[in-house]
Amino acid sequence: MNQDLNKVSGPRILAIANQKGGVGKTTTAINLATALAAVDNQVLVIDFDPQGNASSSLGIDRDDRAVNSYHVVIGEVALDDAIRSTDIPGLFIVTSNNDLAGAAVELVDADDREYALRGAINACSQKFDYVLIDCPPTLDLLTINALVATQGVLVPLQCEFLALEGISDLVQLINRVEGAFNPGLEIQGIVLTMFDIRNNLSGMVANDVREFFGDKVYKTVIPRNVRVSEAPSHGRPVLIYDMKCAGSKAYLHLADEVLKREHQQVAV
Repeated sequence: MNQDLNKVSGPRILAIANQKGGVGKTTTAINLATALAAVDNQVLVIDFDPQGNASSSLGIDRDDRAVNSYHVVIGEVALDDAIRSTDIPGLFIVTSNNDLAGAAVELVDADDREYALRGAINACSQKFDYVLIDCPPTLDLLTINALVATQGVLVPLQCEFLALEGISDLVQLINRVEGAFNPGLEIQGIVLTMFDIRNNLSGMVANDVREFFGDKVYKTVIPRNVRVSEAPSHGRPVLIYDMKCAGSKAYLHLADEVLKREHQQVAV
């Protein structure tokens, strides 16, 4: 990664989102966060998925999440009080568990319900260079909160049949949130995941996505890799579990692309 591009002016908030599960969303979130922290950034991951996979993938036991993103978004605790360190220097997390699923119901009648997460982040006193929000695989009030709070959306897209059709609902939601709640919200980039070089379909899907979204698609492609699949069961990002594998190298390249795109965005 390019060390000269490791900093942006002021904190940047990125949501990692796709309404389809199993596309590498959480894997992308935690490995991008790890790579950003490795080049001297202070990075916060907000696990905003009731499944809590980002928390598990960073080694946080399910019984050790007494204060989590649920308590933050309903206003019970400040974000400062839910932040905890990880084993990775510079990387912090707000954990999640099944309690968060109830937040979407509890927020329905709340004033400014779409701004709950944004307000919590804005009130945070700790200084971060990047805040990455790992969204749930749904298009509900939790995802709307994440989109209202963020400055850009990174979309992992699995190289499989109907991938473009599946992303259309997310794009529509991003456009609606941009118009109603968060002017300037846009897709920061689309990353192709689980690419299988032996499968002609992967190449066809990649070409279709690039033709449709153009420069929004990162050049880096994340390959289907067994070490990437194994890492979460060990409570580690693949960059820590096996830095030399093909998946780790791809995520390092992706982080470099994200940083370059972030600096271009700031310069505009």
